[in-house]
This record gives sequence, structure tokens and C-alpha cells, in this order.
Amino acid sequence: MTENEVHSMQKSLRPPAVPLVTIDPYFSVWSMADRLTDDFTRHWTGKRNAMTGLIRIDNVTWRFAGLVEPNPENYYTEPQAMSQKQFELSPLTTTYVYEQSGVVLTVKFTSPLLVDDLNLLSRPVSYVSLSVRSVDGKPHQVQVYFDVTGEWCVDTSDQKVVWQREQKGDLSLLKMSNEEQRHLNRSGDDVRIDWGDFYLAASSPLIRAGIGPASIRKEFVRHGMFKEDAKWSMPQTVRESMPVMACVWEPETVESEEQSELLVLAYDDVYAIEYFGEPLQAFWKSSGVSTHRMIEDAFAEYPDILERCEAFDRQLTEEATRAGGEKYAELLTLSYRQAIAAHKLVLDRDGKLLFLSKECYSNGCIATVDVSYPSIPLFLLYNPELVKAIMRPIFKYAASDAWIYPFAPHDVGQYPLANGQVYGENRLEEQMPIEECGNMLIMTAAVSLADGHTEFAEENRELLALWASYLMDNGLDPAEQLCTDDFAGHQARNANLSIKAIMGIAGYAIVLDLMGHAKEAESFWSSAKTMAVEWERLAQDENRYQLAFGSTGTWSLKYNLVWDVLWQTHIFSEGIAEQEVAWYLSKSGTYGVPLDSRATYTKSDWLVWAAAMASRREDFIRLIEPLWDFANETPDRVPFSDWYDTGSARQLNFQHRSVVGGLFIKLLKERGFPGAQILQL
Repeated sequence: MTENEVHSMQKSLRPPAVPLVTIDPYFSVWSMADRLTDDFTRHWTGKRNAMTGLIRIDNVTWRFAGLVEPNPENYYTEPQAMSQKQFELSPLTTTYVYEQSGVVLTVKFTSPLLVDDLNLLSRPVSYVSLSVRSVDGKPHQVQVYFDVTGEWCVDTSDQKVVWQREQKGDLSLLKMSNEEQRHLNRSGDDVRIDWGDFYLAASSPLIRAGIGPASIRKEFVRHGMFKEDAKWSMPQTVRESMPVMACVWEPETVESEEQSELLVLAYDDVYAIEYFGEPLQAFWKSSGVSTHRMIEDAFAEYPDILERCEAFDRQLTEEATRAGGEKYAELLTLSYRQAIAAHKLVLDRDGKLLFLSKECYSNGCIATVDVSYPSIPLFLLYNPELVKAIMRPIFKYAASDAWIYPFAPHDVGQYPLANGQVYGENRLEEQMPIEECGNMLIMTAAVSLADGHTEFAEENRELLALWASYLMDNGLDPAEQLCTDDFAGHQARNANLSIKAIMGIAGYAIVLDLMGHAKEAESFWSSAKTMAVEWERLAQDENRYQLAFGSTGTWSLKYNLVWDVLWQTHIFSEGIAEQEVAWYLSKSGTYGVPLDSRATYTKSDWLVWAAAMASRREDFIRLIEPLWDFANETPDRVPFSDWYDTGSARQLNFQHRSVVGGLFIKLLKERGFPGAQILQL
């Protein structure tokens, strides 16, 4: 099948990478190809985390997942790939449908990341559902083989693994781990977890499970046999012997009635995060449940969980289509699992929720403020408590003696070690003072409006007041500094950064208003509006607004202005947003609107924020459809990149980042902020 035929078969978005197992920054495996049989499955970093799927139909073996890498000492011909007839991506499930020799095989990968259920969200479980049926009116003898390799539980393949098998009734538990267990032993960006325990589990008498070298596939390919090597000793180096955990399902004679079985992939990291010197376990462990019980519960609850996932998928798809069209819905579908899986959910020692992001393929920072800021629309929509959990580490660090500046920090460490900022080695010239103060104030206002509660803001009022004052003094005409788009370098008088400062001050006024401090709030409202008038004078340039004050002939996406639109605060003149949108429409290229006049690259999150400022649905659609084209056509097969070139569709950097949660901002605009109606504007 040619690439064009694959795209025609899909009749929808061709994802640059397909989410399969997406739980957290370590337990995240994707297919980076059009068909599941075109390549090995891979960790989001691109390193191989292989799974292999084989099926024997009437004594002939076919391949439905991954590649089979022959062992040179036990050479055998790789089975042919099954014919992939259908591919479907929904927010929580990826489905492949194959047909061969009169048999249809359906494979579903579901990561049940329902953010309104924190226990389920935190549970490190992903489902693989297998179904077979005859479509030619004849009975067939079928066996299905599935395995995962030791690559999933090591950072590099020269590390050694050990394993264990347990049987509890019909529950078969296969476990594999790095031989050397050093929890939280490293931090960084292009790294994988090498501590904790990786599980493949089955709960059916029709499934046989075992562990061995990858060469055990040989007997299945040739004869449908499956057996462990009793003489195979531990430990084994992953690269040399490629240890696998494998299951074989032998259904009854396959006829027209569908038969199904379920496998569970799980990862117990034992310790998930180091938080200011203290190792913390994942949230799901806070109830005291054991790993085995967690896996048992995952099997028992699957029918209900699947029903809930399907209902959520329908609701999100329908709502997104109404808001921004089918292509917008497909972009949100592609973004949903990635945005969540770039985080880890834990509790601090006081029992407070922490939702810590990893700044993927940038520098690996943890809880980065200007990564959290674009991600929050998704969480404001579905569980505002997670926005508070995202911000809580920054407030804690900023209130400590370790933070010496009068503005907000950039991060609290490098994932998974949250022990203090690492960006720029804390040098003053590498800070983002206006950026991070504005982000924290806007996020606090947004979450307070979203859930109608002010306790979180009240707890942190001293810092909020400090940062609002900093913006009052320094925000209108920014000195040379970095903003979130730090790849563009330092810049003075950045007009979009000035908007962030003004909206940060307005955000603080919102918080004060919600707290009942109307008189104090009025002072900040007045300052924000006065600054906005001055901003318009400084930034005006014919039919658009400048990239930086005093830089005539320049322009940029004024994405920070979207909060004035969402909150309906009218800090800026209403015509500014419409004038900017008209300009963006005139500058939209093959794959979208550039970030500014300096280069042809853009950011997908900021592009959608800028488009969400449009008052007309058709203008929003016109602005985001080129982003869909980028995702559909980019030659870079990586999890949805947010930084790419609008002319070539090439990824510049960044992948698997939480910022794609920002694409949900149009839905947030459509729903509105219930708390905004009480503002005294």
C-alpha cells in the first residue's frame, strides 16, 4: 500500500505520531509511522520501546504491530504485515483494524486519562484490547501473540534487566525491571526511566504468558508454539538478548461472532518525583492500594472505564466540531493525551495536589511556568484543581529563602527532581521577569474564575501582590529580557510581553474583586486600562501593531490579548483584536501564520490563541486549518511539535509538550467563565 493510499484510507488527519500508551513523561510510547507495522514503536523521545504483535491464521503467521528483528543465531523470515484496513484516533483511544485470510483483527490502545477522576488519571495503566472475527463465512483457527521488550524499563539498552512471573487465579502478571534499582537517580530531557517495575498482565484462562529472549517469537512464527526457556538466567542485557514479556491468546474457532481479550500494560515507578529533597510516590498510591490490586482493579473496571472514555470522546469531538470545525476537533483529539502525559500527579507531604510537567525536548525543566501557561485551557475546562496543582510548586519555591528575586521563577528544577530552578543557572540576565509574573497572575485569575473559589489565591496573596506591583513598575515598556519564546533571543520593548503585563495586572484586579476587595481592585483596573491606552499609542503601526515599540514595519502574534477577549474585561479597545486578526489572515501561509516578522517559524499553541481572538467562526477556521495541514503533512514523525516552520512544515524543536493543551482555548472561549459575571468592571 502506498503512502497516498494510506492517507486516502484514513480520510482524516494523518498524525505525525500516534499515541498508544500515554500515561506520564516516562511511560509514553507512540507509533511514528502511518501503519503500526511500518516501524518499531518508540518512546516519545524517539528511542525504541518495541512491542510486537503476530497472528496465526490457519497456520500462516502475519504481523500486526512493530517489526520482528531476527536473532542472527536463530534466523527466520519476518512475517508479512497484515493489511491495515482502518485507523481511527479518538481523544482516549487509538484503533487499528486489519483484514487477512478471511479474518478481521481489531486492536485498541486506550489510556483512560479522564481528568475529572484523579485516581484513574494517576493509575499507570494502559489497555490493549484484541478482537477477532471471521468475515468470509468460514471458520478459522487463530492464535494471537503480543510482546513488549525490556527497553521499556531501561534508559539505555546496555543496561541489564531481571524479571518475575506470578499467577493469581486467571491473572497472569509478568514483571520486568532494571537490575540496578536507584530511584530518582537522574534528571534530564532525552532520558528514560530505569527504575521501578514494568508489567504486562492478562486475566483470562485462554491466554498463556511468559518471559524470554525475543527469539521465542521464532517458534510461534514457524509452528504456533510458545514456551519459555527454563535455562535462561537472570540478569540479561537488553541489547544482547532483547528480553520480552509475551502473551499468546488462543480463542475458540473464529467465526462471525466477535471474540475479544484484554491485556494491561502498567508501570509502577515506586517513587515518581523528588520534591524539595523529599521523594514522593504517584498519586494513585495515596489510597494504600498495592500494585497487584491496582492491576486487578484495572481489569475489573474496564467495561465501565471504556464506556466513560467513549462518552468523553464523543462529547469532546462534538463540542470541538461545533466550536471550530472538524479539523479543529481532530487537532484536539491529537493533543489531548499528549498534553496530560507530559505531567505527573503526586501529593506533597501536606496532602496537597501537585501536577508537575516536564518541558519535553527543550531542557527537561519541571513545572516550567511559561509551559504551564499555554497548557491550562484544557485543565480549566475539565478540572481546575489541576491548574492549582500545576502552580503550587512555583508558589512554594517563590516563598522560600532559596528564591531571591522580586518576580516569579521560571521552574523548580529538572524532571523528575523538583529541588529549585535550573534554567539559566539562575543568572539574572537569563530570567523572564515580566513573562513569569504575568503568567502566574493570569493563571490565578483564570482558575479563580473557572471554579468560583478564592482560597487558592488568598493563600498566595502576598506573592501575587508582589508580582502585580513588579508589573506596574516594569511591565508597560519592558526592558531587554527573554519571554517564553526564548528561542528568538532577548528583546527590549516587546509589545506582546507588554500585553501580558497589562493582563497580569488585570488578572490581579479580578482576584481582588472575587475576594471582595473592590476598592483595591479598582486601583489595579484603572492602572491596567491606563496602560492599555498607552500601549496602543506605542504599538500602533498603520493597520497592525508592532513587534516591539519603536520598530516600525514589524508585527507579531499578540496571543496574550486573548484573555481580554475570554474574560470580556475590555481593557484594550475592541478594535485591536479584530485589526490583528485581519492582519494574521493576510499573513497566513501554507502551514500557518509566523510567530512574528523576524522568521517563518510559528508556535501551534500561540497560533490557536491568536485565532481564538477572532469574533467570526469562519476566521478562526481559516487561521487554524493550515496548522492541521502541518500536522497532516510534516515529514517529522514525532509527537505533535509546537514549534515548526510555516513554509516547510519541518519541526524546529520541541515534541510531546504539554503546551498543546493550549489548543483547547477556543472551547474555553465558547464555554466562557461563569465567575466573570460578578466582576465590577
